[in-house]
Amino acid sequence: MPYIDEKKERREYEKNRRERFEERKRQKQRQEQINRMIRYAVFIGVPAVLVITAIIIIIVVSVSSAKKAEKQRNGAVTSEIIGEPASGELTSQSPENQEWSKTSSGRPHPASAYIKRTIYADHPYMNRNKVVDGMIQVGDVKFKAGYTAEKTGNTLYPSEDYATSLYSILINEATGEIIAQRDAKTRMYPASMTKVMTLLVAVENVKKLDDVVYVSQEAADYSYTHDGSAVNWSVGEKLTVKDLLYGTILSSGADASYDLAVYVAGSEEEFVKLMNAKVEELGLAETTHFTNCAGFYDDNHYTTAYDMAMIMKAAVENDLCREIMSAHKYTTPETVEHPEGILISNWFLRRIEDKDSGGLVLCAKTGFVNQSGNCAASYMISNSGVPYICVTGHAHSAWRAIYDHVGLYFNYTK
Repeated sequence: MPYIDEKKERREYEKNRRERFEERKRQKQRQEQINRMIRYAVFIGVPAVLVITAIIIIIVVSVSSAKKAEKQRNGAVTSEIIGEPASGELTSQSPENQEWSKTSSGRPHPASAYIKRTIYADHPYMNRNKVVDGMIQVGDVKFKAGYTAEKTGNTLYPSEDYATSLYSILINEATGEIIAQRDAKTRMYPASMTKVMTLLVAVENVKKLDDVVYVSQEAADYSYTHDGSAVNWSVGEKLTVKDLLYGTILSSGADASYDLAVYVAGSEEEFVKLMNAKVEELGLAETTHFTNCAGFYDDNHYTTAYDMAMIMKAAVENDLCREIMSAHKYTTPETVEHPEGILISNWFLRRIEDKDSGGLVLCAKTGFVNQSGNCAASYMISNSGVPYICVTGHAHSAWRAIYDHVGLYFNYTK
C-alpha cells in the first residue's frame, strides 16, 4: 500500500481552493467593472449622444432655414422685364425708381415685392371705377357699391328641388338684396374658391402682365405633395405673369398660384398676409381667414358662403379679374417644353353654357377638398340685365354644384 502524505495533500487542496477563490474574486471585479461602464454609458453616454444629436439637428435646420430665406430673397421664382412699355402705359419698373439684383443665372430679379399701394403707377390693374349715386359700373351693368348684402322680407330658403348644397346664397348685385340663402353665414371650407382671392390680390399688386416667370421646383412640389390640381408646366419653363393668372383660375393650378404668390410677395407666407389684409379691407375678418393661396384644407382656412360672395363681388368689379374668370379656354405660350402650349379650360363655364339658367353665366370658380365637398362661386347677368352672384358649398358632386347654380339662377332671378 503506497504511502499517502496527508499534510501535503491538504496543502495542495488549500492552495487550489485559494486559487479558485482568487479567480472568482477577479471575475467578480471584472464583472463589476463592466457593469459600471454600462451604467456610465446609460446615464452619461446616451444623454451626451442625444444632446450632440440635438445640436446637430439644430445646426442643420438653421442652415437650411438660412438657405431657404436666402433663396427667397434671391428669387426661387425669378422675374425679368421683357420689351418696352406700350405708349402711355403706367409703369414704375425703370432704372431710376427700381432697384435690381442678379440671380445666380444672371437673370434680373426685383429686389423687393410690389406690395405697397402708394401711387397709381404701382398698381395699374386695381379697380378704379368710381362710385356714383351709390352704384359702381361693372362692365355693362351697375353694382350697388360696398361689400354687404341684406336679407329682406322676400328672402327665400331655397327648395331642395332647385339646390341641395348644404350652404348657398344668391344676391342681386344691383340692389344688394339676398334673394335666397341656406346657412350662408355658417363656417365652411372654401377649397379652390380661395383662388378668387388669390387672383384679386395678385392682380392688385402686379405691375406688368408680360413679366417673365420661370416655373419653380417648389411650385411643382407644392402641388404634388398636397395632391392639388396643377397646370403641369415643366420646372424652369419660361412663362409670363398673365399665364400664371389664367392657370390659377382656369385649371385651378396650385403650381400657378404658388409661383404667382412668390412673384408678388416673395413667399407664400407673405402673400397670405396680403390675402388676409384684403379680407379685413372687405370687412370680413371675423368670419374669413386664409392660411394658403391654393385652398388646401386647414382648420384655420375658412370662410362662409356670404363672405365668398363678397370676395367674388370684389373680384368681378375688377376688370382684369373679370376678364380672366370669364375665359372658357386659354392656351399657354409655346415653349421648348410644350411646343404647342397647354390648353386649359374653365370647366364650370363650359359645362353650364348650354344649360338654361335664365341668363348668361359670365364668371366662375369651383373648388373641392373632402372637408368642403364640391363648391362654386359664379356671376350671372339675367336675361333682363340684372347682375347676380351665387355661391354654393358642400354639394355631393361637381355636376351637382353646377346644377345647383342653374336651379338657383333659373328659379329665383328675374
